[in-house]
Amino acid sequence: MNAWNAAGGADFRGPLDVTRAATAVLDARDVVIGWSPAARRLLGYRPEDIVGRPLETFLPAAEAAGPPAAEQLPQTPLIGSEPRTARHQDGRLLRVAITACPLSVTRDAGETAPARLLTVTELEAQRVWESQQAMLHGLATESPVGLGIYDTELRLAWANTAFVQEIGLPLQEFVGTLADALYPDGEFVTEGYPRTLEAVMQHVLDTGEPILDLHFVGQQPSDPGSDHVWSCSYYRLQDAHGQVLGVCEDAFDITDRYQAQRRLNLLVEAGTRIGTTLDMAVTAREVTEVAVPDFASVVTVDLMQSVLEGEEPEPGNGILPLLVRVATRSADDPADAAPHRPYDIEYPPGSLQYRSMSSGGMVCGESAMVVPLRAGGTPMGLVTFIRSEYPSLFDKGEIELADELVIRTAVCLDNARRFTREHAASLTLQRTLLPQHLPPQSAVDLAHRYLPSDDRAGVGGDWFDVIALSGTRVGLIVGDVVGHGLQAAATMGRLRTTVRALARLDLSPDELLSRLDDLVGQTAEDQAATDGPDAGPYDVATGVTCLYAVYDPVSRHCTMARAGHLPPAVVDPEGGLYFPDLPAGPPLGLGGLPFESLEIELPAGSLIGLFTNGLVEARNRDVDEGLEILGRVLGEHRRPLEELCDHALAELLPDGPAADDSALLLVRTRELDTRQVAAWELPAEPAAAGEARELATGRLREWGLEELSYATELVVSELVTNAVRHAAGPLHLRLLRDRTLLTEVSDTGHTSPHLRYAASDDEGGRGLFIVAQLVQRWGTRYTPYGKTIWTEQAYPPRYSGAPGPVG
Repeated sequence: MNAWNAAGGADFRGPLDVTRAATAVLDARDVVIGWSPAARRLLGYRPEDIVGRPLETFLPAAEAAGPPAAEQLPQTPLIGSEPRTARHQDGRLLRVAITACPLSVTRDAGETAPARLLTVTELEAQRVWESQQAMLHGLATESPVGLGIYDTELRLAWANTAFVQEIGLPLQEFVGTLADALYPDGEFVTEGYPRTLEAVMQHVLDTGEPILDLHFVGQQPSDPGSDHVWSCSYYRLQDAHGQVLGVCEDAFDITDRYQAQRRLNLLVEAGTRIGTTLDMAVTAREVTEVAVPDFASVVTVDLMQSVLEGEEPEPGNGILPLLVRVATRSADDPADAAPHRPYDIEYPPGSLQYRSMSSGGMVCGESAMVVPLRAGGTPMGLVTFIRSEYPSLFDKGEIELADELVIRTAVCLDNARRFTREHAASLTLQRTLLPQHLPPQSAVDLAHRYLPSDDRAGVGGDWFDVIALSGTRVGLIVGDVVGHGLQAAATMGRLRTTVRALARLDLSPDELLSRLDDLVGQTAEDQAATDGPDAGPYDVATGVTCLYAVYDPVSRHCTMARAGHLPPAVVDPEGGLYFPDLPAGPPLGLGGLPFESLEIELPAGSLIGLFTNGLVEARNRDVDEGLEILGRVLGEHRRPLEELCDHALAELLPDGPAADDSALLLVRTRELDTRQVAAWELPAEPAAAGEARELATGRLREWGLEELSYATELVVSELVTNAVRHAAGPLHLRLLRDRTLLTEVSDTGHTSPHLRYAASDDEGGRGLFIVAQLVQRWGTRYTPYGKTIWTEQAYPPRYSGAPGPVG
C-alpha cells in the first residue's frame, strides 16, 4: 500500500494530516511561533499578523467568542483531537477540528523548550472524512464480498476480512502469494473465458476491460474437500495519471444458489429427457443418464419382474419380491456405452435396498441413497444413488431432489407399465383373432406375414383371412382398422368374424362389402343412441378399409371389390405385373356410396398379392415408391411363396415393424383338372330327376366312388325334383371331385329351400331333411341368374383321392 501512496494512487490521509491541514506551532505560553500557508488560507491571518500573538487571537475562549450556537461546544484546554470554534481574521466564527500534539523547539542557544503543534481543519470536512473512513472500514471488515487487490505481478497485496476468512490464515502469512497458488485446484466454468485466475487477471491488466460474474469452482482453503462456487468480477486499478497499479477482485460465494439452480436445471432436464418412450427399460436408462455424473457417481434402477411384465406391483407382505436390474450407469462409462442387459438382483437382509423395499420408504447411508419407485403407494422398484467422491453425504436439498426425480420417473414407468399391459393384451387378442394356420386350399397355394406396429404406435387393426367357399372357390380378405390398441384389435376381430359369416352366404364381393358397410354404420348409430353424445369415441372403426376377392379354380375367374383399400398386385405366369383398375369404393362406415366388383381371368400359376398400407407406406417413403418396391419383389414370382414374403419384408421393412401394422397375403392360383369336373344341362321336366341319377352314378363309377352312389342318387333326385317343382328354365347338374365330393344343382329361381320336419300326415317336405342326413354340409349360393344348391360328401376311408388341381 505504501508503494501505491508514493505513486500518487490511493490516498488514505485524513484532513488533519500534517502534510495537508492548516498548522500552527505554539510555545509553552501558547504564543504562535509558526504559521503554515494552509492556516492562512483557512483563517485569513498572514504570518506577520499572527506570529507572536497568543492562541486566543484565532481560538478564543468560549466567553470571548460570543453566545454559543446550539451546535457549539464549550471551549476546553486542547487535548488530542476535538471540535472547537475559531475566529477568522474578518471576524467570522468557524467550527473546526483541532488536533494538538507536543513538540520540542530548539532555541538559538541550543536549548530545547516545550511546544505544541496544532492541525486545524473545517469540522464538516473532518466529519465527511471520518464517515468515509467508517465506510471503508466496514467494506474491509464487514462486507460478505471477498475483496483482494493484486499488484501488477499478480501477487496479493491486500485483502479484506471476508477474503482472509476464506483462506483461513492471517493476512501477513499469504500476502505476496500468486493468485493461482491460493486456489490451485479451481477453475472458471463460465464459457468463453480463460480457466485460471492468473490468465483472467492478466487479460484485465492487458486490456483494461472489466470482467464480471465469472463462476469459479474450487475448494475453499478453510473448508478443504468441499467444492465451492464463487461469482467473481475483476477490474484494473490505476492512478490519476493512468499508471496501472494492479487488479481488484471481488468474489461472492454463491454455492447455495448455484446448487439450487443446478438442481432446478436437473429437474428441468429430467422433465424433457425422462419418459420419451413407453418402454420401461428405456425410461430406466434415461433417469440414470440424467443423474450421472451431475448428481451421483453411480445410479441403478431395479424393477419388479411383475412390473416389467405389465402387471400391477406386488404388495410386500413381508417378502421381498424378485427384482430385475434394468439399468445402471457409472460416471466412468463412456457416453456411447451400450445398455446393460437386464438381470436378476437379490439384496441381502440389512442392505439399504432390502430395508427400502421392506419399509417402502427412502433409506440413506454414508455414500448411498435408495429411493423407492411408487405407483399408487405400492413400491414397484428402487433407484439407488451412489457417490464415490467427497462429499459423499446427501444434504436435505439433494434428498428432496432425488425424491422429486424418482417421483417423475415412477409416473413415466407406471405409464409404460400400463402400456405394456395393454400392448400385451392387444397382441394376445390380435393373435387370437388372426388366423394362425391357414388350412390348405385346392384353389390356391398361399403364404402370409403379419407384423404388428412398433411399441410407439401400439397394436393396430390390420387383418387378413382365407375362407373356403362352396364349389372349391376361395375367399381372400385383407383389411385395416383405423387406430391402435385394444379397441382397434377388438373391432378388427368383430369385422373379421362378420366377413367370415357373410362369406359363407356366398355373397358377391360388392354385396358383401355393402352389408359390412351397413353393419358398421348401424353399430355406430346404435352405440351413439345408447351412450349419448358425450360418451366419447365409439368402439367402432368408422372408416375401416377392406379388400375382398373370390377366386374360382374351375373358371379361373377372380372377382374382387374394395372399400377404400389399396388394389392387389397381380403377376401373370410370364412375369407381367399390374395393379387391377379396381373401383376404389368408400371406406366402410361412411355409407351412401355403392361398391363395384371387377372380374378378371387368371391363368393357373398367377400370383396375387394382398396387403395393407403399413407394408408399402412409411415416414420416409410414399405409397408409390413402396408399390414399386413390392412390384420388383413380386417380379421374382417363380420363387417359393415363403421366400417372397420374407424378401418383401426385408425390402419394405428393413428396420423391423413400422408405425403401422403390416399384413401381406400371397396366393398362387391353381386350376381344377378337367378330370375332376362333370357338368350337364337338364330340362326343367319331371323326367330330369331320373336322367340326373343316371348321369351321376355313371360318373361315380368312372371315379371309383361306387360306395357313394346310393347317397348321391338320393341327393341328386331330391335337388332336381325341387328345382323342377319350384323353378323354371334349364337346370344344371355339376359334380366336383376335390377334397370332398361336391354335388351342385343350379336353376333360375331365387327362392331357397328350407329344412323342416314334416308332419306324419304331410305328403312331402321330407326330401331335404333326408339330404341333410346323408351329406356333411349343404347350402345355397346366389348368382345373377338364379341359385345353386350344393352338398359335400366325405370320401370312403379307402379312397386314394382325386388327382388335385394343377398350378
